Amino acid sequence: MNKKTGIRAQQADQTKARILEAAVKVFTRDGYSGGRIEQISSEAESNDRMIYYYFASKEKLFIRVLEHTYERFNHAESLLQLDPSTPVQTLRELVAFVWHYYVNNPEFVAILSIENLHKGKHAKQSSELRRLSGEAVDVLRPIIEAGQQQGLFRQDVDIKHVYLMIASLCYFYNSNVHTLSSFLGEDLAQQRPQQDWLAFISDLVVRGVSITPPDAVIV
Repeated sequence: MNKKTGIRAQQADQTKARILEAAVKVFTRDGYSGGRIEQISSEAESNDRMIYYYFASKEKLFIRVLEHTYERFNHAESLLQLDPSTPVQTLRELVAFVWHYYVNNPEFVAILSIENLHKGKHAKQSSELRRLSGEAVDVLRPIIEAGQQQGLFRQDVDIKHVYLMIASLCYFYNSNVHTLSSFLGEDLAQQRPQQDWLAFISDLVVRGVSITPPDAVIV
């Protein structure tokens, strides 16, 4: 590859990255139906032609946005230094990571909510999402298996069930924070109720997989 070709490839990657980040922002704000190509190109300081050149269509761009949001989550998760030899504490750390990721990345929650409104039709077209979801589930595997080997966790635990439990407990609160705040008469976006919920769901997940709750009193 000569120097000019290398520069062009780098510029192309930068343009695609800007378009992708702009698409995340626009779709998060306006939804899939409301998100318009011209808004995305303006946000990316690009043009409509470049979006169609790199992504072919709005639908394929949204599919790439879905993949991108999961890739970012998996990358952040891969940076964790989880120690399976202390499965109870490590499981709590993983729950805390997922919780804080949802809180600090509202676009992740928004994009997933948008795709569910469309009954997952874009996710079904992605060949990457199955691999990406597998990576997320596999993070749990050594933790649960270590807990089983140490006699702390039940042998009948289904890894996917634990993943669903953690994801749902973190997702529901954040995806419905505004309506729940009105319904319950408390601003759930504040730090204190968030901390209380994290403590509660951490206990709930550990108890859900444990043979005996770790803090149970045996008489």
